[in-house]
Amino acid sequence: MKRLAYNQLLSWKNDKNKKPLLLQGARQVGKTYLINEFGKNEYKNYIYLNFEQNLDIKIFFQKNLDPKIIIQNIELYTGTKINSKNTLIFFDEIQIQPKAITSLKYFQEQSPEYHIIAAGSLLGVSIRKSSSFPVGKVNFMTLYPMSFAEYLMAINETLIFEMLFQNKLEHQIPEPIHEKIITHLKIFMFLGGMPEVIKNYIKNKNISEARKIQNEILKAYQQDFSKYTDKIQSIKTSELWRSILNQLAKENKKFKYSDVKSKTRASYYEQTIEWLNNAGLINLAYNINTPKLPISAYTEYNKFKIYLLDSGLLGAMLKINSEIIIKPNTLFAEFNGAFTENFVANELKKLDETDLYYWTSKYDAEVDFILQSNNKIYPIEVKSGMSKNKKSLKSYADKYNPEKLLRISPRNFTIDNNFTNIPLYAVCQIYKHL
Repeated sequence: MKRLAYNQLLSWKNDKNKKPLLLQGARQVGKTYLINEFGKNEYKNYIYLNFEQNLDIKIFFQKNLDPKIIIQNIELYTGTKINSKNTLIFFDEIQIQPKAITSLKYFQEQSPEYHIIAAGSLLGVSIRKSSSFPVGKVNFMTLYPMSFAEYLMAINETLIFEMLFQNKLEHQIPEPIHEKIITHLKIFMFLGGMPEVIKNYIKNKNISEARKIQNEILKAYQQDFSKYTDKIQSIKTSELWRSILNQLAKENKKFKYSDVKSKTRASYYEQTIEWLNNAGLINLAYNINTPKLPISAYTEYNKFKIYLLDSGLLGAMLKINSEIIIKPNTLFAEFNGAFTENFVANELKKLDETDLYYWTSKYDAEVDFILQSNNKIYPIEVKSGMSKNKKSLKSYADKYNPEKLLRISPRNFTIDNNFTNIPLYAVCQIYKHL
């Protein structure tokens, strides 16, 4: 299945100033598959080394981190002569050997001609724990679950993909086509963006099989909690992970530590939230009290909302029944609208890897997301139904008079003066309208 991140890899390969690349992302988002395809398609020779499967290769990094000696050992181990111009070396599950991460510094400094990519399921956690991380010596890239645009490519809806991703929407989409895309979107939101789930569904068209794979992925995450943290931290991580459902179900989705465990202080779970975020399992949206630049100066980092990394996994945790797909707008409204809001958060994160933000007034108004583009700030309201109510946007507009007001909803594309409604399936278009 094609991934849009493939083009980022090509840009990295052709960059004369490239450094070793660290590919981050949660378990099962397709990191290994993507690099395997890239290595086989774009290089004459491709060397794959997995620190989890091939435990004996750890010895190459224990005594001497000289790149020339490491390369020589890899050549002897694989029986392959490594030409720096046409060979890609992929270190998978590199977090298992921290010294291998450190070695990337010396590759960048002493042997920058080699093409090296490293990845790992909990790489984001590991590099923040490492005291010898090669700061400034590597390039970073993050792979997320598949987006709706990538799903359209996977199911061969190429024309719809091109319309949504490559061209700016200027007019309403004919209603039959709009409804067709909405149907695809509902299936995607139920399946989520985990490549194995989508691949299995395309092959077998079996929703129950897809749900089985989703549950297996969730079990793997639970196992990671105990495998890569101590016992006390593992318990706290499981507690917080389960609480995300209840947090999202509330009308006010601001995260409350007391909803995880009564009379609990923030300090008790702060490390847990950081672990889940670094592992790529959650996305955080921070509250801003005043929409001014720079946004970070007006951000209240102690007030935030937590979204799950994938709508399909959220649906599996909620045990949402597949029959909801064929109902008009029930799926979008499910879970007090949080299912839709979670989808939008994930799509925005894939477009721009910077932090997510939202705005609340001192009283009762809340704008779901705040975007910055070209030194301007734009409010975005997410609607799970067909309502045209713009109460929160109006409250924001009265206070700050933004250049544009944006709403994301199941409704068709419309523009009314400075107000734009973007269909849910076209979140990938949002920066084109700013």
